[in-house]
Amino acid sequence: MTQTNITWIEGSIVENEVHMSIVELSHASRTPQELIMSWVTEGVLSPQGTSPEDWRFSGDSLRRAKTAAHLTHDLELNVPGVALALELLDEITRLRALLPR
Repeated sequence: MTQTNITWIEGSIVENEVHMSIVELSHASRTPQELIMSWVTEGVLSPQGTSPEDWRFSGDSLRRAKTAAHLTHDLELNVPGVALALELLDEITRLRALLPR
């Protein structure tokens, strides 16, 4: 008998129409609320609403928050560094979309 190693990958698909509170985003991205507030101040995330209690984040915000968290923890970037890195990643994505296939 041969043994087969199976690796399971866990993930979730979040639609942009989903709107999360800062508490839900904090849990989903495993990021402290204070850091999320810093990212909002720096322009990394753009929630709807006027105050942290009223903020609503889209599914795209969850993706950005997870990327920002990785940049913060893995590369030890500060908040302005995360904002710059995400801006550059967005620009790369935009430019790649312009390239002919």
